[in-house]
Amino acid sequence: MSARMSLTDALTRMPRVALVDAPTPIQPLKRIEEVMGPALNGVKLYVKRDDLMGLGGGGNKLRKLEYLMGDAAANGCDTIIATGGIQSNFTRVTAAACARQKVACELVLAPLVPETDDDYERNGNTILNDLFGARVHVLGRGETAADFARRRAEELTAQGRRPYLTPGGGSNSISALGYVRCALELDTQLNSNGLGDAIIVTANGSNGTHAGLLAGLKALGRSPHRLRAFTVLANAENSRNSTLAMANGSLELLGASDRLDIDDVRIADDQRGRGYGLVTDAMIEAVRLMASCEGLLLDPVYSGKAFAGVISDVRAGRYPAGASVVFLMTGGTPALFAYRSAFARKDDRS
Repeated sequence: MSARMSLTDALTRMPRVALVDAPTPIQPLKRIEEVMGPALNGVKLYVKRDDLMGLGGGGNKLRKLEYLMGDAAANGCDTIIATGGIQSNFTRVTAAACARQKVACELVLAPLVPETDDDYERNGNTILNDLFGARVHVLGRGETAADFARRRAEELTAQGRRPYLTPGGGSNSISALGYVRCALELDTQLNSNGLGDAIIVTANGSNGTHAGLLAGLKALGRSPHRLRAFTVLANAENSRNSTLAMANGSLELLGASDRLDIDDVRIADDQRGRGYGLVTDAMIEAVRLMASCEGLLLDPVYSGKAFAGVISDVRAGRYPAGASVVFLMTGGTPALFAYRSAFARKDDRS
């Protein structure tokens, strides 16, 4: 049996609730290539549109949620408790998926970003959480979302409910199976479009997207070195270690015998700036470039910083001449509205 068939069969055995409009397309970034010109050194830029999933505003968290909700259903749970930051994309799509699946949903939101304003607190994803009908618990500074969620789960259990606690950011070895599945999808697309040797770039926050892709590439017998990530949360060393553990956990769940090692996990932290959710000039430039040239919207927390890394690496000559680079666009567009003041041009600011 081929590696592809073995992986497909292993994934089929895992509980899953279908939420994703797949496959998501791969598109060339021709206008950006024109603007960057000779600086590209012949590098070809593409984007995989994981923002194009209809449910709840889409984005990479939906792929993870398929397996978390599958696990919840397999365990007879009737309530999903999801934790995240105030502008969490994961909690937003969890609320939407629960609405569609007729599952009760409670969101526990903690202030993870130290510098915010009224737009951040009341716009973007926070509006959508309410529209999707979730019960929302907004914590004060110093309160821990995981602790509150555990206490809430105990309360619900005492009422005869069966709650399911999701991991922070929706990332663990179960949810990363969504991006193992994506690796299968991506491998087919790249090979059928003559991009079999393309370099793949993604953002790394809570590790699940990167970990799943790594595990999928390993299971398919593809080189994990073609996958690169920019951390937007932890430093490179911590992110590398947690991503490795998560990826190998996914391989174990699938019954695969192979394991990744630390040298397989390639993460840079030069785009993180002062920390999670805090703007950088490079991120703003990257978001504006993608929007003004391609009409596509990167988010300010994840893909904006990661695509800034792609631009930086192109300008520094870190990609081989003539290489193809496929950037994973992970969604999160609603957060743009929470960062209105950051994108206001200086002469327009009051």
